[in-house]
Amino acid sequence: MPDSPRTRERPAARSTTLTAPAIEALVADLCSTGGDTAPVIAPFTGELLHDVPLSCAADVTDAFATARAAQVAWRATAFAHRRSVFLTAHNLLLARTDKLLDILQTETGKTRGQAFEEVFIGASTARFSALAARGTLATRRRRAGIPVVMQTRVSYRPKGVIGIITPWNYPIALALMDVVPALAAGNAVVHKADNQGALSILAARRAFIDAGLPPALWSVVTGPGDPIGDAVVDGADYVCFTGSTPTGTRVGERAARNLRGASLELGGKNPLIVLADADPVKAANDAVYACFSSMGQLCVSIERIFVDRSIAEQFTAAFVRRVASLTLGSALDFSTDVGSLTNQAQLDRVQAHVDDAVAKGATLLVGGRARPDVGPLFFEPTVLAGVTTDMDCSAAETFGPVVAITPVDDEATAIRAANDTVFGLNASVFSGSRRHARRVAELLDVGSVNINEGYRASFSSVDAPMGGMKRSGLGRRNGREGILRFVDARTVAESTGLLTLPRTGAEFARLAPLMTLALKALAAIRRR
Repeated sequence: MPDSPRTRERPAARSTTLTAPAIEALVADLCSTGGDTAPVIAPFTGELLHDVPLSCAADVTDAFATARAAQVAWRATAFAHRRSVFLTAHNLLLARTDKLLDILQTETGKTRGQAFEEVFIGASTARFSALAARGTLATRRRRAGIPVVMQTRVSYRPKGVIGIITPWNYPIALALMDVVPALAAGNAVVHKADNQGALSILAARRAFIDAGLPPALWSVVTGPGDPIGDAVVDGADYVCFTGSTPTGTRVGERAARNLRGASLELGGKNPLIVLADADPVKAANDAVYACFSSMGQLCVSIERIFVDRSIAEQFTAAFVRRVASLTLGSALDFSTDVGSLTNQAQLDRVQAHVDDAVAKGATLLVGGRARPDVGPLFFEPTVLAGVTTDMDCSAAETFGPVVAITPVDDEATAIRAANDTVFGLNASVFSGSRRHARRVAELLDVGSVNINEGYRASFSSVDAPMGGMKRSGLGRRNGREGILRFVDARTVAESTGLLTLPRTGAEFARLAPLMTLALKALAAIRRR
């Protein structure tokens, strides 16, 4: 029987900041008037955490109405004021880290370290948007059609109210990566939170409200995709969605029917390539985190590893040893390495993928079973070998703690295998030479590539765009590209009066040779 990761005895419960009064204060900020609720379960224990108030269609309509009214004043505010709000929010997020980590762990089942990543990225996003928005959106001169005779400027106008739909797995990070740049660009936001992540989002939102953001600029609604998610898409001037490819496709189609733009970050089947010149033991130890952070419930988590056959045996042995040494547990501190899955559907999917692979001939190297002795949704980090294309986990996203290791004969084979998927979100290349790894990275059909790291190098780079190719999505979040998606570019061009443009045939006859000469001169001096 394969080795099992270690477990940590559940400690005596320490005092948590997520008390019943704290939950009540947070959910009071939801846009919800209908009186209906839905149960939210704490993944670590399976017990009822709270009953989240659900929004109705009228709540969404009201949220958009108040958001539009508030956005008129907000778009007129100076960038300096927005900068001050976001920098203050950045400081409040850091000051409230322990409270946010308690909420994140309790709602999602992740470890404290992996919860900390969310707060770190959320604060980084607030700081980046505060400092980058003004320069990104500044009005700039462009080359006119006839220099000197004309002048051309491009400015940016906020789209209005942005509809944002985020999932349960990274509630703070994925929310702030969309919400903050939308607000920084002068928009308002109506945000549909997943029920399972609503408390985390509301707690992060509170930092921005306390920093001076008008509450009506960021409304949070809850409820099912139909009708609440549909109402958010229909009411928005632009839509951001993070989630599965099938649902994202429907969101994009619905937005397009209203001639609304959308950015969609969707699924992935992310590969990691270990080249022959990599240190197999170091690569294995580093790669484990890339596969099992947040129990693999991460859009950029690694699910496929292709390792050069010359070092495959060493790499696999080291990888399995590392996985077997991981500590499972539910402590609200930094004493555990992996936590719990978040809901029963995820546990069922993971178990089904593992059972199917083993039944069809895959070898289970470590893990492979649920751990109800630790908690109701715990599942051991699992490593498979001998995965073939007829197995469910080969091509479909597991979104759980399961990875397949496959030896390959050379890097060309590894690249082909990595690209052999309908997805194209994230990839990783491990090598003893960063220059070598960069050459391989250029050949991968994905939106982000990490070298000698699994996902954190790109995921934490909030100044760089993030998004997918193929069926992993449309558009980009983060970076200047992530701000520009929330505005419409507008061109204002003017005549300087130095020359009257031709209006009649006779005037064209006289000026056409001169204008042609001007084009040739610009080409000769390589002016755009």
